Amino acid sequence: MTTNFSPKQKKVWRESVEDYHRWNISYGATRSGKTYLDYYKIPQRVRNASDEGLIILLGNTKGTLERNILDPLRQIWTDKLVGYIGSNNKVKLFGRECYGLGADKITQVKRLQGSGISYAYGDEVATWHPDVFTMLKSRLDKPKAIFDGTCNPEHPGHWFKKFLESDADIYQMLFHIDDNTFLDKDFVENLKKEYAGTVFYERFIKGLWVAAEGIIYRRFADNSEKYIIDEPPEVTFANIGVDFGGSGSAHTFNCTGFTRNMKQVITLDEYYSKEELDPSQLNQAFVDFVKIQLSKYNVVEVFADSAEQVLIRGLRNALLKEGIALPVKDAYKGRIVDRIRFYSLLHGADKYRILRHCKKTIDAFSTALWNSKKLNDERLDDGTTNIDSLDAQEYSTEKYQKQIIDLMLLGG
Repeated sequence: MTTNFSPKQKKVWRESVEDYHRWNISYGATRSGKTYLDYYKIPQRVRNASDEGLIILLGNTKGTLERNILDPLRQIWTDKLVGYIGSNNKVKLFGRECYGLGADKITQVKRLQGSGISYAYGDEVATWHPDVFTMLKSRLDKPKAIFDGTCNPEHPGHWFKKFLESDADIYQMLFHIDDNTFLDKDFVENLKKEYAGTVFYERFIKGLWVAAEGIIYRRFADNSEKYIIDEPPEVTFANIGVDFGGSGSAHTFNCTGFTRNMKQVITLDEYYSKEELDPSQLNQAFVDFVKIQLSKYNVVEVFADSAEQVLIRGLRNALLKEGIALPVKDAYKGRIVDRIRFYSLLHGADKYRILRHCKKTIDAFSTALWNSKKLNDERLDDGTTNIDSLDAQEYSTEKYQKQIIDLMLLGG
């Protein structure tokens, strides 16, 4: 072992590597050092794994597996020892043929069927589809097979927390953010302030499995005037998010600007209508909205709810008829809780602003609630609050969500 490890990391190495356990889980706060140790653990595991079974690395998606695990491994060990995931899901690691898979969808289960596993690594386990983990348990069947995994806590009824509370041979270690003795103290204090007042403070700072309750965006709700402006700053570009209405919900368009180096995110304009619009009326409303935004801002992309492909084609055709060469793409539509975390961070870091006339979006941020009737993290969507404006707002920024968070964590 080298000396650049925290006391908590050294303890985990002794108790999960030098001592054998079938399941080895590090969970808790973000940036707490729980994953960094694995960049040294994985080479040891891979080289010692039995030839009788497969070696598999799983992440929420293959993209997050590359970004969170394989890219950092390459930075430490070089690409001579850490390859790239091919179209056949194979990746060469430390001289061994391994597999890299996404675990967010049930279809990934089929890739594990019939395969015995000697070693498996899991990134962001709490974000996986539970059936993938269930199949993994049945396939981890070779002598002295080992699983290493990490996750951030979620709600206390989560399926993975129930596994951690089972009588399986599990070594688990809770990481608090203060366990990472290498973090700059100012960064830690800023991160605590940015998450303060939200469920994410309990989870990503303290590392606790706690329920999401009450008002979601407490900072915004308690002091909305702090975020409201009357004139927009200079924005380098803007995107538009589109959520389609129907059955009591509203058609919403939100235009969002980004300042230089994505220092701030600004809601510039909104459209909201609960009227029963036919496709031609919806297309005209959209074209009118786009024209207004293009007259003011450098709008580069539109992201619309991918569940409505017919309506999306209508928007594209309507723009083409007007000679407007603006791409209308499917919204990313990742986990809603990740989108909520993003805006909670923006509010906490004072990096979000909204123009005063965007009253529907202001009200949406002020009144959004967690669904108290659900064990999982679910936003209340019973018609009593305005979820539609939040969806359009989130679609407009989701492409840059990870990039902006990374810049924030780096002090940008």
